[in-house]
Amino acid sequence: MLAREEWSRLEAAHRERADGLTAGHRERRRLGERHPVEDFLWTYYSVKPTELRRWHPGPAVVLADAAERGAWRYYTTVSARDPSPGAPERADATVDLEAFFSRRGSTVDYVDTLLRRTLDRTPRFGCFGLHEWAMVYRMRPEQLRHVSLPLRIGHEATDRVVEEHPISCSHFDAFRFFTPEAAPLNALQPTRETQPELEQAGCLHAGMDVYKWAAKLGPIVPGEVLLDAFVLARDIRQVDMRASPYDVRGFTGASGSALTPIPIETADGKREYARLQRGFAERGNALRLRVLDAIAAARSGLAHPAG
Repeated sequence: MLAREEWSRLEAAHRERADGLTAGHRERRRLGERHPVEDFLWTYYSVKPTELRRWHPGPAVVLADAAERGAWRYYTTVSARDPSPGAPERADATVDLEAFFSRRGSTVDYVDTLLRRTLDRTPRFGCFGLHEWAMVYRMRPEQLRHVSLPLRIGHEATDRVVEEHPISCSHFDAFRFFTPEAAPLNALQPTRETQPELEQAGCLHAGMDVYKWAAKLGPIVPGEVLLDAFVLARDIRQVDMRASPYDVRGFTGASGSALTPIPIETADGKREYARLQRGFAERGNALRLRVLDAIAAARSGLAHPAG
């Protein structure tokens, strides 16, 4: 049970942090500007800034005197009386786990299975971000997804990198964007059905997707977990594009510093990519455990409701 003063403070802190994280995107949207690195977080992942701003305490928490939460999806309120003499009746709020699992139970099961299998699988650090290169293989300039960005080493040299390196992309949602000529070059042929069997923590896209899974689980994931997952996805996206064939040197990252290339076609670039990859795998796995903890708490609350 959180008193109103306490949970209001936590909610305000969450909103302030979320506003800071989304400020750049909101300002660019107001000005009609684009950012080929960070826009991905708002187009590929269909979470709006207003959703990121919405604070959830998690499934094992009751918010005292929170009648307004009764209008929130998957929340329920119960009448309660403050023990103080003469205190009026109040409405406490908590996540309606029965309603949530009734509508979202299959999603919970899928995310639970996928994250557990990812944690159990040995991470791989030898892909060097070549998925982004395979997405532009043998494309003409006008066919590129980011037509405003030049290829850092040119089209012919980019194609040679794809042809001269083994490609071993394990993530379906990256592989499905390979060009038709690049797809047969991949050592794996991932499908949506095989995703739980192939997902591994060394994959940058799997790390970004922890944000997607946290968002899909809505009110059973505490707000700080969602924001931490967003930060991880943002950090990974910057490295994903720095290691891509695109030249992103004209853009800045979240810290305000220029985005410098990671030339994965060189030995030094490969070492740098693998070093960053290992750090993301550790951060991603820590977040996977926190999401799984939230799922376990929700299932426990469903099986043993308060009162």
